Amino acid sequence: MIPMQQNFNREEERILDQIDYLVGNSQSIKDLPLLPTQLPFNDPILNFLQDLSHELMSDPKAKQYPEIVTLGFWIRKASLNLLKKRFLPHDQNIHLGIGVVFHIAPSNVPVNFAYSLITGLLLGNANIVRVPSKPFLQVEIIGKAINKLLMQHEAVRPYIILVRYEKLKEINDLLSSLADVRVIWGGDATIADLRRSPLPPRSTEITFADRYSLAIIDTDVYLSEGDFKRVAQNFYNDTYLSDQNACTSPKLVVWVGSKKEEAKQIFWEHLHELVKEKYVFQPIMGVNKLTTAELLATQFNNIKIIKTKDNLLSRVQLFKVTAELIDFKENSGFFLEYDCDDLMHLKDLCSDRRVQTIGFLGDQKILRSLLLSGVKGIDRVVPLGKTMDFDLIWDGYNLVDRLTRTINVPI
Repeated sequence: MIPMQQNFNREEERILDQIDYLVGNSQSIKDLPLLPTQLPFNDPILNFLQDLSHELMSDPKAKQYPEIVTLGFWIRKASLNLLKKRFLPHDQNIHLGIGVVFHIAPSNVPVNFAYSLITGLLLGNANIVRVPSKPFLQVEIIGKAINKLLMQHEAVRPYIILVRYEKLKEINDLLSSLADVRVIWGGDATIADLRRSPLPPRSTEITFADRYSLAIIDTDVYLSEGDFKRVAQNFYNDTYLSDQNACTSPKLVVWVGSKKEEAKQIFWEHLHELVKEKYVFQPIMGVNKLTTAELLATQFNNIKIIKTKDNLLSRVQLFKVTAELIDFKENSGFFLEYDCDDLMHLKDLCSDRRVQTIGFLGDQKILRSLLLSGVKGIDRVVPLGKTMDFDLIWDGYNLVDRLTRTINVPI
């Protein structure tokens, strides 16, 4: 373990030289052990994030990416004040950031790294974030905005380090040795790889493993409300904006209610028109979806491949929901669907710990029996169109509790 001082040995210097720094530099990493922790939701951080919100939402390049606009909206002043009101403890104890947080962002969701970073910042921590190795323009835009604003917020500068590097164990070892908390996004394989790098004895870890999500649509409510374009847009935001790569993006659509066939026809037609208008489709996507559908057809006899107008969306009807079917991973508009007369038929599926989010359209009361049945999956239920909305309670973790420490002060 690296001692609590700024002097790194020659080998550690060599390792630091292999890192590409988007924000910060090797000296920033050396200084981390000496940084004081901060109060959660402290004013310098809130002011910085407010300015970052304005910068992102006024940048013409950022406006080309809805996910960056969504991030900017999430960190606007009014939103942060609501988070502060919800999560800041009001007691006689002293609450501080836990120290240094080492974040490993997923490789296939470009803006996720920023949510992880901002969570660590809000809660009073210094942050090293490994951003995706693929050169996403979204990462560059956000990194450039952060660098620009750190010139005006010098007090915040030491608390943000964004790095990119080849997945080398020696770098993971070094950065993990500095961490009070390691936050791993990106799935089971990434978690297994990072766990080869030990943490200090008092350090902890938060892991976001492979997960999947589903949508449940009450067809009677859907048809009675009649807002078909809005629902299509909401579902598009949940799925196509991330190419279904996000763990929150539904891959299974469950239909309930008495008017399933009528609702499905309207729903898919409106979604198809929206995808045709907005989505950038690559031929390889169609090849991959066709291959996956054929694999399903050869291995399972309880499915039906539904013929669609083109490859913009692919549909596979399930006559029985099983974990084996859900294990098939495809994206870019590949959907399983299931007609359900009793939501308790989903109990076995939702007892799988990999089930994360339910995007729901209807009266949530009908979900209550399923949620209270002892299922081990399902961490969140949100309206359709909100599955991508980030919160400080995520994957069943209260991140405020996990990224802060409490000094107990007797009354």
